[in-house]
Amino acid sequence: MNIWVDADSCPVVIKDILYRAAHRAQIPMTLVANHALTTPPSPYIKTQTVSSGFDVADDEIVKQVIAGDLIITSDIPLADEVVEKGAKALSPRGELFTKANIKARLNIRDFMDTMRASGVHSQGQAPMSQTDRQNFANHLDTIIRASIAKKARENKV
Repeated sequence: MNIWVDADSCPVVIKDILYRAAHRAQIPMTLVANHALTTPPSPYIKTQTVSSGFDVADDEIVKQVIAGDLIITSDIPLADEVVEKGAKALSPRGELFTKANIKARLNIRDFMDTMRASGVHSQGQAPMSQTDRQNFANHLDTIIRASIAKKARENKV
């Protein structure tokens, strides 16, 4: 499993959790952004800078992701594309996107876009809470443990 991070919109606190997890579990992680990023030194963490533009980072992630990878993103259309390719998608708030829930989330997102375009204003998302961080860390840990267990089973065969 590789971890791909839609880094342009990923909160710093979530990146910090990811840096520690990738290094501890020795899982390759790539942060994709349209600007240069500074990361802690680790053979497991790298960055990929893409050109500026609408969905350029998303398109790069979709191009490189394979089944079994984990993508960290709050972008619902990106999550939909990677889930279709057999990858897992986790939001920085700890919401796991799956084949069972991604179409409903995409419909809600599209509905909210339509509402905003018609002039209805919403309050937007609440600031990230400690509960959001904990949900993210718990889901990330569960996914990493499952990946490590799967790799161990494959190595025994």
